[in-house]
Amino acid sequence: CARRVLNIRVNVELLSGSSPAQRKDLAVQLTDDTDPFFLYNLVISEEDFQSLKSQQGLLVDFSAFPQKFIDLLQQCIQEQNKDTPRFLLQLVSSASVPDHSPVSLNIVETNPFKHLTHLSLKFLPANDAEIKKFLASCLKCLKEDKMMVEEKLRKTEDDLSRQLSYTQQSLSEKSRELEKLKAEWASYTTTLTNKHTQELTNEKERVLQAQAQYQQQQEQQKKELENLHQKSIQQLQNRLSELEVINKDLTERRYKGDSTVRELKAKLSGVEDECQRAKQEVLSLRRENSTLDAECHEKEKLINQLQTRVAVLEQEIKDKDQLVIRTKEVLDATQEQKAILEESTEKKQSQMEKLEITIKSLSAELLKANEIIKKLQGDLKTLMSKLKLKNTVTIQQEKLLAEKEERLQKEQRELQEVGQALRLKEQEVAKLQEQLEATAQKLEESKQLLKTNENVITWLNKQLNEVQMAKKPETAGSAHGVRAATSPHGMPERPSFPSSGLSHPFSPLYAFQKLPEPADNKYSGVPCAVPKAGALAFPSGSGWQSMQQHTFTGENWGLDSKYFKRKDDSIPLRGLSQNTLSSEYLKPLLPAKAQPCPPAAPSPASAYFPG
Repeated sequence: CARRVLNIRVNVELLSGSSPAQRKDLAVQLTDDTDPFFLYNLVISEEDFQSLKSQQGLLVDFSAFPQKFIDLLQQCIQEQNKDTPRFLLQLVSSASVPDHSPVSLNIVETNPFKHLTHLSLKFLPANDAEIKKFLASCLKCLKEDKMMVEEKLRKTEDDLSRQLSYTQQSLSEKSRELEKLKAEWASYTTTLTNKHTQELTNEKERVLQAQAQYQQQQEQQKKELENLHQKSIQQLQNRLSELEVINKDLTERRYKGDSTVRELKAKLSGVEDECQRAKQEVLSLRRENSTLDAECHEKEKLINQLQTRVAVLEQEIKDKDQLVIRTKEVLDATQEQKAILEESTEKKQSQMEKLEITIKSLSAELLKANEIIKKLQGDLKTLMSKLKLKNTVTIQQEKLLAEKEERLQKEQRELQEVGQALRLKEQEVAKLQEQLEATAQKLEESKQLLKTNENVITWLNKQLNEVQMAKKPETAGSAHGVRAATSPHGMPERPSFPSSGLSHPFSPLYAFQKLPEPADNKYSGVPCAVPKAGALAFPSGSGWQSMQQHTFTGENWGLDSKYFKRKDDSIPLRGLSQNTLSSEYLKPLLPAKAQPCPPAAPSPASAYFPG
């Protein structure tokens, strides 16, 4: 009823006779390495296997049974270390002490539902003779193993003694080489430090000189740019002042224009407003341009500084890369030597217990060498960390440079757009100036026309006055009972005709009926335009009454309608009152169309219309 867990050895052998006709038997032996008296045997013949096959329901033949039995044992070995093994090997005994009673070996597969026994074999305990025979075989094997181990020990002792002598010699040589290497390394490091300090001082001087040169160049460029900018500003200001003077002159000329240019005044005012807006926009764009120029100069300075710093850092990195490569080569050589020495020392320390005193002294020296190598490794690590830091700094600076270049490109594009806008505005200003010049030319032409028209009118007035002076005695002799009175200017006043029943004075327009033309007029054959027949309306309050209709021959007067308008600043004719005729009284007399009259024989009607 007691349960124990043991590790047993299972020997499976297939026994066969000398002749091929003899039968084959399967021998299975159970032993315990810790207990030499634990021995159980089982011999299965082909007849026994047939009965076992029929009893336990096996499906394999006798030839395949040993391999299947070994496979089941291997599965038990694989599952033995698990908490809940699937395959178990049970050795069941009926007696409490299983030394002298038969036992059964069961191979059991466990599952949550049932324990399945795949195979159950009954083993018999060995008798004294079999145990003695088994012990003798075990003793024989042990002796053979002992002899083999003794031979191996002798060979290893000989090899170790030889290796010891060789290692002592190699250790002495290596210690000498180590001392030489230490001395060479010390001298090399001193030369390297001196060399690098000199190179560093030279590089610093070069960098300072280059920086001073760059600063001088930058200052010169800045001064040149400032001078150019001031010159451009002065030129633009002069141009603006000239434009303003021209604008003032044009406005003065515009104010001197006559009523015919009133329609152009609205256009001119709109053009002036647009010009002022354009000027304001030009001023704002100039201010923006100046601010953008300043920002561009500042950013160019920053870019130059960063480029110099990047160049210095790249040179330092190159120098330090060369240093690191050299130190790595030296370190690789020392590490190879160290690996060789460590391997040799480990082998000697494991194999040589007798020579501990001599090896201790050598190990102390090796420890010192290791400390030196560790120090060198620490220096290398610090150098590598510094290099990583410098690489990160350079990467960040490159990113900053890329961002600033992008910003500069954007600002340059904006500057180009502003310049294009300025050019467009300048073109608009030039167009406006051309329009102003065209309007000024039109004004001058209108003034010339006015002057010519005024000259014609004055000449006509003179001709009419001469004609009246020549006809004065004729009119005085032909009119009976007419009161002749002279005006203050020496001209006859309006005559009255009492015989005809007209008590009011007669209008001077009576001269249009019968005006004799001079005999020497070369345009006598040409029909001159005179007004058509029309009724004259006179004011009733001033003693005037309706007059008889007077017929006039001709189509029109030969003058434009603007000369029939009244002007307050015009000079009156001699012998005529200013209020004789107004534009209201002459409306029925205005012609529909005007045709030019020959200049030598002007119509006398124009003498009665001042202006």
